Amino acid sequence: MAGIASPSPTALYFTSNLGARRLKAASWSGKSLPGNVLRRRSLRVAAEVKFVNAEEAKKLIAAEGYKVVDVRDKTQFERAHIKSCHHIPLFIFNEDNDLGTIVKRTVHNNFSGLFFGLPFTKLNPEFVNSVRNEFKQDSKLLIVCQEGLRSAAAASRLEEAGYDNIACVTSGLQSVKPGTFESVGSTELQNAGKAGLITIQGKISAVLGTVLVCALLFITFFPDQAEKLFPSS
Repeated sequence: MAGIASPSPTALYFTSNLGARRLKAASWSGKSLPGNVLRRRSLRVAAEVKFVNAEEAKKLIAAEGYKVVDVRDKTQFERAHIKSCHHIPLFIFNEDNDLGTIVKRTVHNNFSGLFFGLPFTKLNPEFVNSVRNEFKQDSKLLIVCQEGLRSAAAASRLEEAGYDNIACVTSGLQSVKPGTFESVGSTELQNAGKAGLITIQGKISAVLGTVLVCALLFITFFPDQAEKLFPSS
């Protein structure tokens, strides 16, 4: 059951079983006449972004016709994305060639890029215009990214541009369980953000851990054979 409460003259809060939405109310004065001051107040209500979990997001798509907008960079999108979504990245590859950018890109590629597989990016100046080219302002949009930060930032920009029906997946696609959405790509949605040497390190650690456990079991259950293989000096 939805309800509305008014904690102050200029804020309304709306809650429902599909997350929470905060309504902003703005008021302003009208004209004044000599001798009598006539003040008319006009109310403009704009719905802010609502944050939902993966299951609630799935209901928004199926029951309310929300369109999925993936704002991740190209590399994460290609690893895995929700089928039939629209890819409009909030950040794009930074290929500028001024000296400052070259230095920053080199440092990034040798640390974050090398270990975590993160591309060197910059804010997409055409993000809002790209959304406008595909969706009207009354469109229902579900914004997704990998961790939930970029989608929240993108939703805020779209809200400022006049889009009122916006939702985001809390904590992003990394929190989505396998099979929740039909996806396309070489990996699961929750793993699309994993890349770089950190993934290889994890595999190496798993192999070494397995070898050590096997060696310990061998020494425990076959001490005579172990002593022959590894004689004490």
